[in-house]
Amino acid sequence: MKKIGFLSFGHWAPSPQSGTRSAADALLQSIDLAVAAEELGADGAYFRVHHFARQLASPFPLLAAVGARTKRIEIGTAVIDMRYENPLYMAEDAGAADLIAGGRLQLGLSRGSPEQVIDGWKYFGYRPEEGKSDADMGRRHAEVFLDVLKGEGFAQPNPRPMFPNPPGLLRLEPHSEGLRDRIWWGSGSNATSEWAAKLGMNLQSSTLKDDETGEPFHVQQAKQIRVYREAWKAAGHAHSPRVSVSRSMFALVNDMDRAYFGGGRPEQDSVGYIDANTRAIFGRSYAAEPDRLIEELRKDEAIAEADTLLLTVPNQLGVDYNAHVIEAILTHVAPALGWR
Repeated sequence: MKKIGFLSFGHWAPSPQSGTRSAADALLQSIDLAVAAEELGADGAYFRVHHFARQLASPFPLLAAVGARTKRIEIGTAVIDMRYENPLYMAEDAGAADLIAGGRLQLGLSRGSPEQVIDGWKYFGYRPEEGKSDADMGRRHAEVFLDVLKGEGFAQPNPRPMFPNPPGLLRLEPHSEGLRDRIWWGSGSNATSEWAAKLGMNLQSSTLKDDETGEPFHVQQAKQIRVYREAWKAAGHAHSPRVSVSRSMFALVNDMDRAYFGGGRPEQDSVGYIDANTRAIFGRSYAAEPDRLIEELRKDEAIAEADTLLLTVPNQLGVDYNAHVIEAILTHVAPALGWR
């Protein structure tokens, strides 16, 4: 395990039980947690994007703000739903945020998952082409995004521009060199992981995937990663890919940890349907004293296959407690998994 970061969904709720009661709280606390995680030595600060929900939704202002407040930590998403995105406008936003951060963006994309509203992307002005699905549309948006990130000119310049143009066709600006190699695809199946590998995207695999074999979640996820690496090798890309997995895990090192997570959390996978036709398997959560937690995680085949681990954090418990959760893993668990 080379890198460990956190992943926040940025939930907020206007209730006395929540430490994150507004959208402003979610955004500002996300910045503070990224700063704290960097100070603790974590490698990444990642954020989930959900539309029409009391969660983080517009990633680029947040990523730019985190980039301006930090110096070393990777800053990413897991994931941006590409059904909702204008890929050219997104390329400008991503280029600007990456330049502010000094080239530290790690953008996770996806074709999307079930959302809070029916066909939410149509309210953003997008509809699939005739005979295509919304998933096809998301993947097509991703392909366009990847293409423009190459930084090649494609637009015919105005012969009478307001400002002088460089010679040739024009590209989008600002362009951030190297960002194209730091794009990830959030894959929930073996087939989409192969597709991502062919396009030269890194792989993000979360705590759920299509139940393709009936085997335990971590076994299926490890097989997915191996399928991805074989497809990457076959595609002949010049550089090596990265692979991340997400886990809910808590090292119980004090009474507060035991009160929050010491009992009642599922210690086995669960199976359900994320839509009418897709049977999915959801990975278990981990919560135990450090020695036992290390023993359990060593049996997780997907963690062994990946190079990056993202810790999903309970953000509504506040910045200080979440920093403690991250520190406990980095101090008591991560070295035994080969981190640093």
